Amino acid sequence: MTRYLIPDACIRDIGEYEKTGGYQGLEKALSMEPGQVVEEVKKSGLRGRGGAGFPTGMKWMFAAGDPKFPKYIVCNADEGEPGTFKDKALLKNNPHILIEGMAIAAHALKAETGYVYLRAEYPKEKEILEAALAQAHEKGFLGENIMGSGARLDIQVHRGAGAYICGEETALIDSLEGKRGQPRLKPPFPVNAGLWGKPTVVNNVETFANLPFIMRAGAQEYMKIGAPDCPGNKLFSVSGHVEKPGVYELPMGITLKDIIYDHAGGIKNGKALKAVIPGGVSAPVLPPDKIDCPMDFVSVQKWGSMLGSGGVIVFDEDTCMVQVAHRALQFFEHESCGKCTPCREGTGWLRAILERLETRQGREGDIRLLEDVSRNIAGNTFCPLGDGAAMVVLGFLKHFKEEFSEHIENGCPYGRTGKRPDRPAPVQ
Repeated sequence: MTRYLIPDACIRDIGEYEKTGGYQGLEKALSMEPGQVVEEVKKSGLRGRGGAGFPTGMKWMFAAGDPKFPKYIVCNADEGEPGTFKDKALLKNNPHILIEGMAIAAHALKAETGYVYLRAEYPKEKEILEAALAQAHEKGFLGENIMGSGARLDIQVHRGAGAYICGEETALIDSLEGKRGQPRLKPPFPVNAGLWGKPTVVNNVETFANLPFIMRAGAQEYMKIGAPDCPGNKLFSVSGHVEKPGVYELPMGITLKDIIYDHAGGIKNGKALKAVIPGGVSAPVLPPDKIDCPMDFVSVQKWGSMLGSGGVIVFDEDTCMVQVAHRALQFFEHESCGKCTPCREGTGWLRAILERLETRQGREGDIRLLEDVSRNIAGNTFCPLGDGAAMVVLGFLKHFKEEFSEHIENGCPYGRTGKRPDRPAPVQ
């Protein structure tokens, strides 16, 4: 199995990274014209690893074709999706692969300034990354006249605002500019009007980390790994009721079943699987009969969910699905930026209804109300946060509606009905 993202041991020193072939991909990219690098990434079929799975080469092509300068490269390291911790592993164990990837992207787009927008809750990773950046400058992989090519690039680390919404690229850009992190209406898209109104490419940590291998081995070799429509490896963050939680680097297209049972050791304490969220908490839940699903951006959607960030959250037979849904909506309500009404008001309504079910206050019509509110949020918000909240609820209702009905009729069948918290009265 080909691995090129996370090494067996931490490689933080630039000398150790070079021994593994580090910065050879950058050297090759610098020997090519910027347009050739863009074309090579397009041929590779690399899709963004932040959640949406948009073709990376196509995004670069749009930015490269815009005549405005300067252009900017931004790394989205604001890993706030619950159940996702893959970027943390990359930053901690292999920081130079991110730096090399950003330098390759900068050459492709003729950008001279890059930013890493780093999650505020990652202070140790900030230290590691800044130390790696200093090493890269000292060795001539950043700064003026990189590797004698005439290219230049400076990368700065910008600590995030501590908000989930800043993981959305336009809210991230507003935060970088010193504004309140809130999503912008699109179009225009950041590739044409991003940071300070200039063409800006925003890619995830894992996306940039794929570039050194693509340049070193070539697009054709990269396409031999993973699924036909989604080539390459993917980092899966596996958590919940499994024997061996952690980050697993596996080829795209591996089944959810193989991830859970072959790599994560199966369900903890020999219990039965009840449900799994395949792509971070924003992705709709899947029942046990759906775990043969291939884990790539195209297939997971066909099976009724999303690959998203690859955060696999596993629940055993003793899990209360209403409790999980309620906890998720507490998160979405708290993290809503408040810019648009459907999300600002709707997430609070969903949380309140679920809270009613959790505290034995459920009433006839609550399930229909949950469905109606969710459908009025979905597709009507500035950014995907509202969609994520709606899909969470609709996914749980699709597969576990009986459990929600049981909460209304008899209370929680798992004996986990909580006390009524000190919150605003639930919606009527």
